[in-house]
Amino acid sequence: MQSSISQSLVSQHKIPLLDEARKTAARFSYTDDDVRKCAAEFIRKMNEGLRERTPAMCQIPTYITRAASGTEKGVSLAVDLGGTNLRICSVDLHGDTTLSVLQSRITIPPELMIAKQATELFSFIAKQIEAFLKTYHNSCFSIPEGREELQIFSLGFAFSFPAYQSKINSGVLLRWTKRFDIPDAVGQDVCKLLQDEIDLLHLPVRVTALVNDAAGTIMSRAYSLPVSDMRTSIGAIFGTGTNCVYLEKLSKITKPLEGQYDKSTGEMFISIEWGSFDNHLTVLPNTCYDAELDEDSVNPGNQMFEKRVSGLFLGELLRIAILAMHKDLEIGLFQNSSTTTAVNDKSPLHRRWAVDSSILSIAEADNSDGLVTLREKIEESLSIPATRICVEDAQAVKVIAHAIGKRAARLAGMAIGAVVLQSQRLADPVGPLAGGAGALSSIKDLSRGEFGTDASHKDITNTNVVTNKLVSTTTLQDSSSGPLLYERGIVDIGVDGSVIEFYPGFETYMREALGAIEGIGKAGEERIRIGIAKDGSSVGAAIIAHLAAERA
Repeated sequence: MQSSISQSLVSQHKIPLLDEARKTAARFSYTDDDVRKCAAEFIRKMNEGLRERTPAMCQIPTYITRAASGTEKGVSLAVDLGGTNLRICSVDLHGDTTLSVLQSRITIPPELMIAKQATELFSFIAKQIEAFLKTYHNSCFSIPEGREELQIFSLGFAFSFPAYQSKINSGVLLRWTKRFDIPDAVGQDVCKLLQDEIDLLHLPVRVTALVNDAAGTIMSRAYSLPVSDMRTSIGAIFGTGTNCVYLEKLSKITKPLEGQYDKSTGEMFISIEWGSFDNHLTVLPNTCYDAELDEDSVNPGNQMFEKRVSGLFLGELLRIAILAMHKDLEIGLFQNSSTTTAVNDKSPLHRRWAVDSSILSIAEADNSDGLVTLREKIEESLSIPATRICVEDAQAVKVIAHAIGKRAARLAGMAIGAVVLQSQRLADPVGPLAGGAGALSSIKDLSRGEFGTDASHKDITNTNVVTNKLVSTTTLQDSSSGPLLYERGIVDIGVDGSVIEFYPGFETYMREALGAIEGIGKAGEERIRIGIAKDGSSVGAAIIAHLAAERA
């Protein structure tokens, strides 16, 4: 976009555009009182889900009763089905908190997301597993010397849709989310569906664990932590979708638990399925834009929390809001002195689900005087000619995008805070780290994100090898010795997903909400450490598959 063109644009609005943008933004306000009210209801729903099978916040038992220690060794596979991309990987655990990963990403054909028969999708997945093995583990198709049978790979199925589990390698699909809609699969065991297709291809693979992305994130982070006493007890996803898994006491799970599991730990990881929190909208914020988005979604009346937090929906919320301002001729968004007609009806501005949520991140990050980067993004994402986008237009988009993103982050913080309170992790006594200065130094490194996991990833779609390091951002302050982290009293949370990773300030806004919750406050918020576990869902699924195979 040329600066000469930019400076020549003059906006014409009967009503001040920025005033109207601020009014629209105010509708997305989510106050501290709202946070507290939502958190109380969230905890109530969590406990309801522990008592009985409910249609919304399911509180699904994962049958995973312990986290990885970082000493596990071996190679296992993972299939990650969580959105428009399918990820297949093999994970080689080195036994010293480090691991190596080979992975492939495949775009799922849109027609398979709404296939008539479940076998269409699961056959596609099995064929991708076959192609992956032939590329990177071709020797697995022949019997090794000295053995009488093929090596069998354990596979963790990272399945990011609500499925009720009766054991670690079985789960009945409850409902689809994220634009998937294959009614034939609902009510079926997704592990069996996948295993049947694998067996038809005679692949040496056994599905040993069903894992959602949040559980995988916990396990990935737990494996990579260099201090075994620091357990990761909560894992959350803020990406295309959103969900959370946390460690709950078995004594608080009073609904029937089917199947076998290890009772010795006294705990089990629970999948909240918090995307469906408050589907009846008793406490969640609701605007006319939220209502329009929900009405035109594939699952009206469901996943109401997810529709306000996850990346799949934030771009659409912004599109709906700015389209209303464009259509109102008195406001005249994207109108200026040289153009008085509406934006072309072929523009993504007029097409449902056509605007990617990345525009919110650009809007939040661009603080330049002329908002040049944001204006270029508007031109690219909405196919609006540069001659129609004045600085005031971009300012209006930025104001609204900020409000939508901030509300999403505060809702995320509210939910994390409710889980922290429910899990009673803040009740753990706080004490200085034992082990002397050397131990303290190693913990300080964690607070700067220097986990040094040396988790080598090779993506076969581009053959680049990268080192994936976990990121953690919180230290506690000790008035006598400066920054200090405590061995006990820290609540460690592993997170993953494009929204929390790339939206500037998302964690900051989350922490504002955390500090507003009764029972947490500023002191409690400072004891909560949030760390990115990159590609945690797939890596963690492979780790869980390994653990499950060991106990089989």
